[in-house]
Amino acid sequence: MKKLGLIPKLIIAIILGLLIGNFMPEGFIRVLATFNSLFGNFLGFIIPLIILGFVVCGIADLGGSAGKMLGFTTLLAYGSTLLSGFFAFFVSSNIFPKFITAAESFSASNPEKGLLPSLFIVDMPPIMPVMTALLLAFLLGLGISSLKKGRTLYNMALEFQEIVQKVIKVIIIPLIPLHILGIFANMTYTGEVQTIFSVFWKVFLIILAIQFCIILFQFLIAGAASKKNIFVLLKNQVAGYLTALGTQSSAATIPVNLDVAEKNGVSKGVREFVVPLCATIHLSGSTITLTCCSIAVMLLNGMNFTFPQFAGFIAMLGITMVAAPGVPGGAVMAALGVLQANLGFSEAQLALMIALYITQDSFGTACNVSGDNAIALIVDRFKFK
Repeated sequence: MKKLGLIPKLIIAIILGLLIGNFMPEGFIRVLATFNSLFGNFLGFIIPLIILGFVVCGIADLGGSAGKMLGFTTLLAYGSTLLSGFFAFFVSSNIFPKFITAAESFSASNPEKGLLPSLFIVDMPPIMPVMTALLLAFLLGLGISSLKKGRTLYNMALEFQEIVQKVIKVIIIPLIPLHILGIFANMTYTGEVQTIFSVFWKVFLIILAIQFCIILFQFLIAGAASKKNIFVLLKNQVAGYLTALGTQSSAATIPVNLDVAEKNGVSKGVREFVVPLCATIHLSGSTITLTCCSIAVMLLNGMNFTFPQFAGFIAMLGITMVAAPGVPGGAVMAALGVLQANLGFSEAQLALMIALYITQDSFGTACNVSGDNAIALIVDRFKFK
């Protein structure tokens, strides 16, 4: 098994998860659900530490260029999010009305079909929220990079980064395939997998097509900027895509995405700064999903919509979702206020949005993290010396 790469392990985990969910008894699935609960809680605990461990050193290593790189990366991430949202609007607003009418009905009384619970729960609260960790990392990294003398804080940050890297290498990476196996087994047993293909399957197929188009466009730009083979870049990204597909968390995919960036030839300082940062601020896939699903809901309910209305909605999404935690469904929870304020959604419509988004969350997250590495390649093209 040690000779197997991460991609084969992830594929095997998904297939085994589907088989186990179909043929194994509830007790066995709940054992896997218990592992998922423990591992998921540990991920929630370690994610702020991962951000601190990588971003602080990443900014500090960049020295005086950190401020410029931060601004440039943020601009690229927000621009990518806006582009994805507007592209999703134009595609869905022209195609969805052909097969969605207000006469069709969908029950919002039970928006989330629950997974089997774990046998027990061990609470592992993180030491700080994700946004707090990100802001603290900026403050420490920029402060360390501006110091002209003394290396005490930098050495502390470097040793802390080594601790985090060891946790990732020894614990997180080896257990990710088992975590994905448990997720797919639980989803299959409780009918979630069938729901993905039986409810709004046309909408989901169009969302996937839009996401793949955006990923291809992002890597076309990144490949042209970095003068690297786009097919090699896309092949390298498969590991990050599949990991995000299983974990449903951009932050939890950071370790794998960093490895992908290294294979792409992105310099150490850039990848350790851009990849963790973009896991929080770059949400192109989530914006595509929310834009398309909201148009589908509005069409189902006979609600009119306009481009200016959605332009404001998409622009607000790009900002609001930055506060979303790196957990499954975090983006739609952060977007509920924007859905209500900008699009006038009722409580039942918000519940329907949660159902639609969560059933497709894995693919949106996978699109997010793929774009992160495209941005890293572009940023690495400009050295900011």
